[in-house]
Amino acid sequence: MVTIIDGEGLLLGRLASTVAKRLLDGDEIAIVNAEKVVISGSKARVLNAYRQKRERGSREGGPFFPRRPDHIIKRTIRGMLPYKRPRGADALKRVKVYVGIPYEYNGHVMETIEGVHKNNLSNPSHVTLATVSSFLGAKF
Repeated sequence: MVTIIDGEGLLLGRLASTVAKRLLDGDEIAIVNAEKVVISGSKARVLNAYRQKRERGSREGGPFFPRRPDHIIKRTIRGMLPYKRPRGADALKRVKVYVGIPYEYNGHVMETIEGVHKNNLSNPSHVTLATVSSFLGAKF
């Protein structure tokens, strides 16, 4: 059975670490509303950090950093898994990330994860992943 997590208002790092632990335990997870996930920090600092990640390396040799919000979340989760080992590779195959809510998950009960909402932050500044993706040049 697939666990559906609504990403609206969730912090990217906390969401990714929680999902990575559950994937290693054998859960199958689908994350919807990827564009509404937030990153804490000032807008200028966050956009500068993601611009540097995107421009790092060369066109031919990489490393390649994604532009789309669903791919950024999956890449963040991958960084928290031992993806070069069979256990981590199998765990990464069990996660699906979607922009918006696909029709097959429309109307299903979505799980909320405690402790990963942006409301828990004392600093009110944050940036959505949609803003970061459009800054990087994504068309989603």
